[in-house]
Amino acid sequence: MRWWRAVGLSLVVTLIGMAEIAYGHGPGLFKPTIAQLALVLVGAGALLVRQRYPRAVVAVTVLCGAALPAFPPHLVLADVPAMVALYTLALQAGRRTAAAYGAVAVVLLTGSSMWWLPGHLFDIRNVLPLNYVVAAVAIGDSVRNQRKLLAQERRRAAEAERDRAAEARRQVREERVRIARDLHDVVAHHITLVNAQAGVAHHLLRTDPDRAYQALAGIKDTSRVALDELRATVGLLRADDEPDNRQPAPTFAGLDALLDGFRQAGLDVRVTRAGAPRPLTGTADLAAYRIVQEALTNARKHGGGGTVDLDLTYSGDTLDVTLTNPAQPGVRGPGTGHGMIGMRERAESAGGRFTAGATTGTFVVQVSLPLAAGSETTR
Repeated sequence: MRWWRAVGLSLVVTLIGMAEIAYGHGPGLFKPTIAQLALVLVGAGALLVRQRYPRAVVAVTVLCGAALPAFPPHLVLADVPAMVALYTLALQAGRRTAAAYGAVAVVLLTGSSMWWLPGHLFDIRNVLPLNYVVAAVAIGDSVRNQRKLLAQERRRAAEAERDRAAEARRQVREERVRIARDLHDVVAHHITLVNAQAGVAHHLLRTDPDRAYQALAGIKDTSRVALDELRATVGLLRADDEPDNRQPAPTFAGLDALLDGFRQAGLDVRVTRAGAPRPLTGTADLAAYRIVQEALTNARKHGGGGTVDLDLTYSGDTLDVTLTNPAQPGVRGPGTGHGMIGMRERAESAGGRFTAGATTGTFVVQVSLPLAAGSETTR
């Protein structure tokens, strides 16, 4: 509390105490005695430090209020300094402490006035100290509870804001990982095809110009598709007010075009299909395309031969994809490159399963992805 508020409160309490004495006895104004004036000033002055020493201030104000009726002429009045002190104590110390001090205050203030009242024990004015003490403690406790609830709501709001910020940061991190994974898939796939087609063109340029020309045309088409996909992926990073130049994300329905690109690069892809084709879930659709794309890219770059067997099996509510290609000598284990990590993350994020590894001279990639619920089997 600012110093001027404390001083102003003490002055107001002093004026109230003087007014109660001046107007509390007979007609006209009554001049307070030195003792009455001293007790009023001490009680009001103690309120200057009520925030720092609430218990001591309650004790001082209650003792002053209990001593005031001992100096004639006798008065029955509301002890305002004690009410303010008890309110402050209930506000700071809590209900139990305020109730204990309030009980002592009721006993002292009631007892100090009972002995001189005409009816003594049976005078109705004996209940006045009880009334204003209970009111002061109850109001202070109520305000304390309201402030506590308000503080809790503010903490909850701050925690909710921190949670929202953390969730937003997590989503940003996941989006960055997804975009980085897409960039890796696009660049690795198309650069591998361009490199393979360039090698074919270089090899056939003198001996078979027509096939070399076809390989160069394939390089042109592959690079154009790569640029389109890079623009679509990088376009996700643009601000909302920038021109939107996004292309649709590839889907598993474009598998044949993907395989044709690899075949033009010299990779012999043999496809086996079992079961009636059915649509995949939204996330699994893109995941299936990217996983096949990455697996074929790895087979072209690291495989021990120029052939890949691709098996597609639709059964129940899953699509099982198996890619098998000859492995280079000495290849062991499932592989730990970024491509393998990306394929595994794509499959798991779509609710599927992914395994990969080299066995008996071949490298096998297997993935199971969920089909769209409620889709009808095509006959």
